[in-house]
Amino acid sequence: MTNIPGTVNDGLWRVHAPTEVICGRGVARKAGELVRRVSDGKILLVTDAWLAKSELLRTIQSSLTYEGLECEVFDGVEANPSVAVLEKGIDCLRRTSCETLLGFGGGSSIDTAKGIAAMARNSGSILDYEGTGKLQNSALPIIAIPTTAGTGSEATASTVFTNTETKFKSVIISPLLFPRLAILDADLTVTLPPEITAATGMDALTHAIESYVSKQANPFSEAVALHAIKLLTGNIEKAFFAGTDIQARQEMLIGSFLAGAAFSQSKLGNVHAISHTFGGVFNIPHGIANAVLLPYVLAFNARACSEKFINIASAIGLDVPAKASFHAAWQLVEYVVELNASLNIPATIAQLGVSLELMDRMVGDAMRSGNVHVNPRLTTHKDIERIIRSAYEGTFGGLDK
Repeated sequence: MTNIPGTVNDGLWRVHAPTEVICGRGVARKAGELVRRVSDGKILLVTDAWLAKSELLRTIQSSLTYEGLECEVFDGVEANPSVAVLEKGIDCLRRTSCETLLGFGGGSSIDTAKGIAAMARNSGSILDYEGTGKLQNSALPIIAIPTTAGTGSEATASTVFTNTETKFKSVIISPLLFPRLAILDADLTVTLPPEITAATGMDALTHAIESYVSKQANPFSEAVALHAIKLLTGNIEKAFFAGTDIQARQEMLIGSFLAGAAFSQSKLGNVHAISHTFGGVFNIPHGIANAVLLPYVLAFNARACSEKFINIASAIGLDVPAKASFHAAWQLVEYVVELNASLNIPATIAQLGVSLELMDRMVGDAMRSGNVHVNPRLTTHKDIERIIRSAYEGTFGGLDK
C-alpha cells in the first residue's frame, strides 16, 4: 500500500508489505509444497511462450503435480502486456476453472497474472481501475516466481497494461494485488543472456534510486532502497560478465525484490513517467528504456536532492565528500553513464527508436503519470520535453538549470 493519503512529506506514513517471501537456491524445486501452504486450488501458471517450453517450467510443474495440485498453463504473455493479452488470459482462466494464479517469468508474466487474478472478481475492463485503490473486490490468490532480477513485481501492489487503441500504459495500484507468496531462487536466473541481465538489472536499480529520492519516501522505503542500490551496483557487472556467478545472481535477485518492496511504498519518479510512454507508443522494453533515461533524469534532479545523491554514491562506494554539493552529487550521474556503457546499453533514446515527431504525445502521457508528482524536483510539461530532447541528443547541458 502507498502512503496514507495526504500531502507529500506531511510526516504521516505507514508500511503494508503482506507478501510471504521464500528465498534460497533450489527453493523453486519445492514450489508445490510452498504453494499448497497458501492455496490448494487449481493453478493457472502464467508465463511466456519461451519459458513454457523450458526445463525451468517443467521443474515447477513437476513440483506442483507431486503435491497433488492441478495446473494449467497460459503462455500468451508478451513484453509490455496489452489488454488483449489479459483478456485471453481471463478466457483461459474461466475455461479451465482455475482458482489460483502463478506468475512465472519476468515482470510481464507476474503483472499479467495479477491482472487475471483481479479481473476474475471485478467487472468491466482493467483500464477502469487505473490509478490507486479502485479495485472493489479481492483478487484470486497470486503467487510469483521471478526468473529475472528486474521489475520486483513479486513485491508490489501494482500491475501495468497497455491500451492498444491509445497506446497508453495504465498503472493499476491496489493492496489487493500484492502476491500472497514470492519464491526467489537464483538458479532460475543463471541462464539469462547478458543483454537481459543488463536491462532487468538497470530496471531494478532505477526502481531503487527513484524510490530513495521520491518525495513520498519514508524511513522504511529509504532504508530498503539504499540497501537494494548497494546490492545491485555491487553485482550487476559480475552477473553480466560472468553469468554463472551464482552469488552475484542471488544478490541481484534480492536487490530487485528489495527495490520493488521500496517503491511499493514510495512510488517512483520521472524516469518511469517517461519510460511508460516509450513502452506504450514505441513498444520499447521497459528495463532498457529506464536504463537509458536514468542518467538524464538524475541530471535534472541533481540540485533538488544533492544530499540523497551523495548517500547513494556512498552506498555504491564512490569517493564523495560528506558535505552535500552539486559537484559531488554529479558523480552519481557520471557513474550511471559509465555503468550503462559497460553493459552495452545505448546512450540515447534515438538509438531505441524514439521519434521526436510524437513529442506532444510523449509529454502528455508522461505528465498523466502519478510518478511526476513524487519526483524530487518539481516538473512541468516543458521540463519533460527538455529531458526527452536531452536523452535523444545525448547531451546534459542545461538539464540541471
